[in-house]
Amino acid sequence: MPYEESKRCIVFSRPPHTRPRRLRKAVLSLLAAFATVAALLIGVGAPQAAAASSLPCDIYAAAGTPCVAAHSLVRALYSSYNGSLYQVQRASDSATANIGVLAAGGYANAAAQDSFCSGTTCIITKIYDQSSRHNDLTIEGAGGAGAADVGSPADALPVTVGGHQVYGLEISAGMGYRDNSTSGVAVNGQAEGMYMVTSGTHVNGRCCFDYGNAETNNKDTGNGHMDAINFGTECWFSPCYGQGPWVQADLENGLFQSDAGYSKNTSNTGTGPLPFVTALLKNNGQNHFALKYGNAQSGSLTTTYSGGEPTTSGYSPMHQEGAIVLGTGGDNSNGSIGSFFEGVMTSGIPTDAADDAVQSNIVSVGYGGSTGSTGSLTPGSEISLKATTSCCTGDYIRHQNNTAVISPITSSSSALDKNDATWIVRRGLAGSSCVSFESRNYPGDFLRHYNYQLLRQPMDGTAQFRSDATFCPTTGKSGTGTSFASYNYPTKFIRHYNLNVYIASNGGSNTWDSSTSWTDDVSWVVSQPWAP
Repeated sequence: MPYEESKRCIVFSRPPHTRPRRLRKAVLSLLAAFATVAALLIGVGAPQAAAASSLPCDIYAAAGTPCVAAHSLVRALYSSYNGSLYQVQRASDSATANIGVLAAGGYANAAAQDSFCSGTTCIITKIYDQSSRHNDLTIEGAGGAGAADVGSPADALPVTVGGHQVYGLEISAGMGYRDNSTSGVAVNGQAEGMYMVTSGTHVNGRCCFDYGNAETNNKDTGNGHMDAINFGTECWFSPCYGQGPWVQADLENGLFQSDAGYSKNTSNTGTGPLPFVTALLKNNGQNHFALKYGNAQSGSLTTTYSGGEPTTSGYSPMHQEGAIVLGTGGDNSNGSIGSFFEGVMTSGIPTDAADDAVQSNIVSVGYGGSTGSTGSLTPGSEISLKATTSCCTGDYIRHQNNTAVISPITSSSSALDKNDATWIVRRGLAGSSCVSFESRNYPGDFLRHYNYQLLRQPMDGTAQFRSDATFCPTTGKSGTGTSFASYNYPTKFIRHYNLNVYIASNGGSNTWDSSTSWTDDVSWVVSQPWAP
């Protein structure tokens, strides 16, 4: 679906220092006020590496709907915020460390996490609320529909944001976060708004990948006791159009796309596999709610519904309880998967202009932008892997329907094919002296072997996945390029065979272990990435 081009901000120059102090102060105040209004009306500018001067919670506060919760693993959501973003706990000794920002209003200090977790693994144990309300999220306890959750692996979702290498939160089934004792969050029909930046590539149809207002006892207490954004492919009320994933409202006992539950908008076929999605819900708690989404990398927001509350009893007025949930349903239904990078909740319903300004700021961040390094096996470098066998020197490893294959990629190939053939080198998930390969356009998905075949799958944090997704580089077996030994099967190397990709030994019981052209088939050229 096409998106409108985002508008650029107006830049105001400072008054000359030669003006009288009172006049200068008055002019500055007037210009500052005008700039705030302009930012609300036309957005906050083009992509940039540095933190913007007006971040989402600054924008919402200026519009009279301040944040009562602001959670992010990747960046500050207030221009003045200089505290912790999240907490990690390492497996080796259960010690914890807070991960903060590089500078006030800036991006996460992911290097501190890497250093603290070096030689072991870490999970995320707390996500700090950047607002003055201190509505921090911790690992969710047992609920009416699920046992106590576990923390997300801290290194599962590496991503580039604002030109910085940071980490998002990747939720697998059985993971979730919550705060049942909050301050300032809407209750009993009060108005509120919320958004999150998530991903359309890591979703499923299980209940419920939510962010927002939930029950305070981890149980389903009835219609209208939740008010949360839901994102996934679960169609609760038929019909839903397209394949999803859809932005829906989890208002308890239903995922709503309209007042009738089902979609009344035939053009709302979902976001598709966008790597970064802005999902937005606002609800006056009495007789109206609205749903919006946008590509978090470009363009504006699209409203998919704006109208009355569900017509079933219990939703008008709403009966929110004021807890905050992330990654599960209100009763801890925790079969869903999802990605979370940032999100806020507001007091009152934000204006459409404020929503538009926030979307412009999100786009300006540059989610999923270039890492700034290419063509090497240094962690953070973007690469493509080219075959060296004489039959296939124009072929590259790419993912196709979740499976790794080789296929020709040229300058005239589609953007999708080029992205599918581009990988980001990461420190080995099972050993830092080796490497892992993250998909360029499916954040958090890695090449891993399963039954000896290479697949593209989301990192789930298990030791098995870490080993299966780790490969150790060595000089190419043919004398050309580089060969990659499986971390947990060190005599088997990444090999193409009949256009598919396996880990294979030089001779063995499997057809792909054939000795014929083995040395060439396991040798790869680490080349410049096809994706820009």
